[in-house]
Amino acid sequence: MANQTNSKAKALLDWVDARFPLSKMMKEHVTEYYAPKNFNFWYFFGSLAMLVLVIQIVSGIFLTMNYKPDGNLNSYNVPVAFTAVEYIMRDVSGGWIIRYMHSTGASMFFVVVYLHMFRGLIYGSFKKPRELVWVFGSLIFLVLMAEAFMGYLLPWGQMSFWGAQVIINLFAAIPVIGPDLSTWIRGDFNVSDATLNRFFALHVIALPLVLVGLVVAHLIALHEVGSNNPDGIEIKKLKDENGIPLDGIPFHPYYTVKDILGVVVFLIVFCAIMFFAPEAGGYFLEKPNFDPANPMVTPPHIAPVWYFTPFYAILRAVPSFWGTQVWGVLAMGAAVILIALLPWLDRGEVKSVRYRGPIFRTMLVLFVIAFIGLGILGALPASNLRTVVSQILSVIYFVFFLGMPFYTKLDKNKAVPERVTMSTGRQKLMFFVYTALALVGAYLFAVNI
Repeated sequence: MANQTNSKAKALLDWVDARFPLSKMMKEHVTEYYAPKNFNFWYFFGSLAMLVLVIQIVSGIFLTMNYKPDGNLNSYNVPVAFTAVEYIMRDVSGGWIIRYMHSTGASMFFVVVYLHMFRGLIYGSFKKPRELVWVFGSLIFLVLMAEAFMGYLLPWGQMSFWGAQVIINLFAAIPVIGPDLSTWIRGDFNVSDATLNRFFALHVIALPLVLVGLVVAHLIALHEVGSNNPDGIEIKKLKDENGIPLDGIPFHPYYTVKDILGVVVFLIVFCAIMFFAPEAGGYFLEKPNFDPANPMVTPPHIAPVWYFTPFYAILRAVPSFWGTQVWGVLAMGAAVILIALLPWLDRGEVKSVRYRGPIFRTMLVLFVIAFIGLGILGALPASNLRTVVSQILSVIYFVFFLGMPFYTKLDKNKAVPERVTMSTGRQKLMFFVYTALALVGAYLFAVNI
């Protein structure tokens, strides 16, 4: 009976393969895709980003079934869009968990993406021959920011409304075309029902399609050149008589099983937040957003969601010159664009931080402190001292990128082994020590000024 079932399954697979390259794709991208054997926990975050993307798409589909993008007031003088969210939370069966899944997923998406990008930074995953992989990843990050910003407006709460008002008004600072551009983005002279409708269309249709397309391109480019590893060694250079990399192992089943561990741990954290702290102290769901949007009442402190705050702090750190804030807008845009230019800014011959010299390591630690510090300061109300500190941290941020062509050439790197090596206990311990010191130092410094 079992043999008969297997033969039918094989016959079905042969029928599909004759019309669609299913088995060929599985071999090229999964079962016969050889990845370096020394992947560590940093390589969980790529697959976790894929998982969160699926969570966001599925939960978003269910939310759109009951959400209505209407900024007009109903008979109770409450915006229809705001009441639609309340209806999902209170009256739709299971609606509250779908909404919290989506809101928690938005923040966790940026958590795993930031960690995924940081892994690429420390191991040199942007260097030759992976420049295009990095560029596709940077475009994914840019589209993800746009997706998150447009989705943030949809609850039509106080912070959603005024946050969108402030961010869109930044475009008005662009000379000549700024006022017309901001009006075109809003679809009106102020954030209104027209803005809500176009943001809804872009959030649920246009940008997800672009995002999925970029993710596919990112993976195809990655599998074409092969995955990087903590040593930064190209495993394709050493192969056996069958053409199999000596330091490689099939992605399936070895890394699919390993990724399951990362998924389980991630889902435990994800569910703990979703069930017990969906607001995350006001960082995932801000308190002003539980009030309906009111164009006549401005919140005392307008700040973007936490994952935008580093770039928002850079914007605020740049003073206005000649009566325009365009310089801050340009600095904020440059802070994002420089990330995509890393393959051409880094002139060092060594990829991995394991073998980098002391200059690069010092700059990397300063960059981490600056990025986290800017993120914390961007979420706090502005003051003279905080502005000065933001300016210092912004300078460190830009020096890390713009100075890279110079200090990566001067750095004294260590010798790189010919074969990949497994992480030692000391390396793991020291990495966690350095990371903990950077995180704690940045947090204590930012919250006590």
